[in-house]
Amino acid sequence: MSRRKPSTSQLAIVDRNGEADGRQIAKKDRKLSFGERWTYAPAPEASNYIKLRDRYQLFINGRFVAPKSGEYFDSINPATEEKLTEIGSANEKDVDLAVKAARRAYKTVWSKMPGRERGKYLFRIARLIQEKARELAVLETMDGGKTIKESREIALPFVAAHFFYYAGWADKLEYAFPGRKARPLGVAGQIIPWNFPLLMAAWKLAPALACGNTCVLKPAETTSITALHLAEIFQEAGLPDGVVNIVTGAGETGGAIVNHSDIDKIAFTGSTEVGKRIASATAGTKKKLTLELGGKAANIIFDDAPIDQAVEGIIAGIYFNQGHVCCAGSRLFVQENVFPTVIRKLRDRISTLRVGDPLDKNSDIGAINSRAQLDKICELVDSGLKQGAQLVQARARLPARGYWYPPSFFTGVTASHRIAQEEIFGPVLSVMTFRTPEEAIARANNTPYGLSAGVWTDKGSKIFKIVNQLRAGVVWANTYNKFDPSSPFGGYKESGFGREGGRHGLLPYLTLS
Repeated sequence: MSRRKPSTSQLAIVDRNGEADGRQIAKKDRKLSFGERWTYAPAPEASNYIKLRDRYQLFINGRFVAPKSGEYFDSINPATEEKLTEIGSANEKDVDLAVKAARRAYKTVWSKMPGRERGKYLFRIARLIQEKARELAVLETMDGGKTIKESREIALPFVAAHFFYYAGWADKLEYAFPGRKARPLGVAGQIIPWNFPLLMAAWKLAPALACGNTCVLKPAETTSITALHLAEIFQEAGLPDGVVNIVTGAGETGGAIVNHSDIDKIAFTGSTEVGKRIASATAGTKKKLTLELGGKAANIIFDDAPIDQAVEGIIAGIYFNQGHVCCAGSRLFVQENVFPTVIRKLRDRISTLRVGDPLDKNSDIGAINSRAQLDKICELVDSGLKQGAQLVQARARLPARGYWYPPSFFTGVTASHRIAQEEIFGPVLSVMTFRTPEEAIARANNTPYGLSAGVWTDKGSKIFKIVNQLRAGVVWANTYNKFDPSSPFGGYKESGFGREGGRHGLLPYLTLS
């Protein structure tokens, strides 16, 4: 494996055998980075006030209930490998109970409730999320491994913002689609990934509830805790029983939702492989389907770009989130004449990134979500070395326990390399060059995915030209990974179909006549 635990904050260039080849960047040849002068004292976010339950049950019909099978699985803190709690494992019988509760709530309460009343519930939920944001951010960091900075400053504000935003739409559906009558679908089955547990739940639950649907939500097996704390918020907000049901478990639980005959809509965010299986399972049924799948996003830096700003955008797009977002900019295309400058600045910048305790407010990069995900990252990095690419890796001091990978990037990458084609979901960047805008567009589009992209240039006309030719659902210009509840998000090709966010995010949960 290519994961190392070096003892300095220098950079090493790694050869195809996975060993440092002696070409370390000499301190006399460059300025000392901030991290080489001194380090910060630990500044941990307090977590001792949070009381985790010994066991978390399923949330069905407004109550927490034990799984029919009596089976539970462990929830592990990826930063320490310590067991946090046990989570109930739902089977087909549990899913059936959840669907029946959702159907009953849909018929008797939620679909009959005026939009302005549904909006009040969503507003109440949003306010409670704001009140409990600190606790939820700590739980998200402990459960998933992301840094407390990301949980506190990015994830939780967006969670509340999505509920606020769709609360505003609940009584305005007739204005969202003028001249057409909008009606809810019924019961929505929603399956979300581990990378942004609460935000993905908000993306799916808020528009579905605003439109008058009821929901059965399955969070990822490795990050279920915050979804179950969200269920407690639903109880506190007085949400009618059965409107939202949360069933936890592995792939079999998700399969039971997908295959249930009384579900009207499936919304899935996750891997392309699983998305294809869901599309096959729902083909020929009454179920509506939206899929938000994998990505291999391209960032394109032109020679007239603000280089320092672009490098910061690259750092934010791939390293600060550990590469754990499906729209992470894991491919970087640099115009040839500025390639040396970009590489030098990128090397210097990743040498300053601090890898460590996600609850430490000084940490820039947290833990990888699971052992399986870390093994996948290592396997793909090893494939890049074997195919002849050169790995530049920050010599960050990694903790002794937990799942960690240092910030890294490859040069000498070609389009045929696996690291340039497959989603890595880790803090690893593949850097390639181009000469002309046409070549940049062709190379950026040369992937089965089409979720997002970034363009860095000083010329507005070039931005519009490039954006119109990139096959990506979202393209950022001179920035990266910026989101807003009012802006739609989704992909092309094997990145899925349908949009979440904005007015477009209402459509998957409505029938229009």
